[in-house]
Amino acid sequence: MLPSSSLPATAGTMHSLYGHTMGTSWSVKLVAPTRLDTHALHAGIQAQLDDVVAQMSTWEPDSDISRFNQAAAGTWHTLPEHFWNVLNGSLEIARASDGAYDPTVGPLVAAWGFGASTGARGVPDDAVLSAIQARVGWRRVAIEDGRCLLQPGGLQLDLSAIAKGYGVDCVARFLRAYEIASALIEVGGELYGYGRKPDNEPWRVLVESSPGEEADDSVPRVIGLGDLAVATSGDRWHWFEQEGRRYSHTLDPRSGLPVEHAPAAVTVIAANAMHADAWATALTVMGVDAGFSFAEQHDIAARFVVRGDAALQERMTSRFEDRLSA
Repeated sequence: MLPSSSLPATAGTMHSLYGHTMGTSWSVKLVAPTRLDTHALHAGIQAQLDDVVAQMSTWEPDSDISRFNQAAAGTWHTLPEHFWNVLNGSLEIARASDGAYDPTVGPLVAAWGFGASTGARGVPDDAVLSAIQARVGWRRVAIEDGRCLLQPGGLQLDLSAIAKGYGVDCVARFLRAYEIASALIEVGGELYGYGRKPDNEPWRVLVESSPGEEADDSVPRVIGLGDLAVATSGDRWHWFEQEGRRYSHTLDPRSGLPVEHAPAAVTVIAANAMHADAWATALTVMGVDAGFSFAEQHDIAARFVVRGDAALQERMTSRFEDRLSA
């Protein structure tokens, strides 16, 4: 059994833990008794994230997802729990977004030189793209009870746009099981907070903005995270330029092409980080107008940062505005 630390949040001390995972960093701020065994807690958090990497990292040749992607056609594979959970979550969002988010986007990511691909970034030939498109599509994913997944041949899953958020959720569940009453968890910019700080204030975070670019009349956007997650996606992190044209790393699985005029950033607030992470990607793929309309219609708390002629501009759904701290 793990040691108990179930005192109310306001009765504890703030502890901060840090580490590395998924090619980025993680941090946890938590409220617990002063004599908490932070070494055991740190090891437990790292183990949660290591499990996500071992099951779903396309950068690791021996991960469960890499082995599935390389498997022979017609073979069935029993997936470990985390992989199964994320795959089902990804199919749910693929269906709801009409394919704007798609877990089978792996071949496209490689063709454009992004992700774990060792190829150079560049525009692939039309013939190559056409052949790849025949291998992409979330409806090709066949699953059965017992966590069984079929490799129909050439199917390459890429869960990078959802697994990091799921890792945040895994850490949150671990901390709750450890009876930590209050924590703020961050993995590579994706966050989840629950409980309150020692001063009885909620965890508050500043919504990401684009470095070196400021929105018109920019006002810091602060969100209180009480059992809520926040994730940000956009084209400002990875892109390349060819013949004077900018190509985003955000690919539209439906066309096989980078999203044109992609938002600089899309931030989503949700009940868990897995959904926030994936919906931020889906709305980015939809684009500013369609994505904003979809988010409003489906009651998604989303903020779009858009490049204008001279500066960035922002659009927030009504649900996002409701979440802003006073």
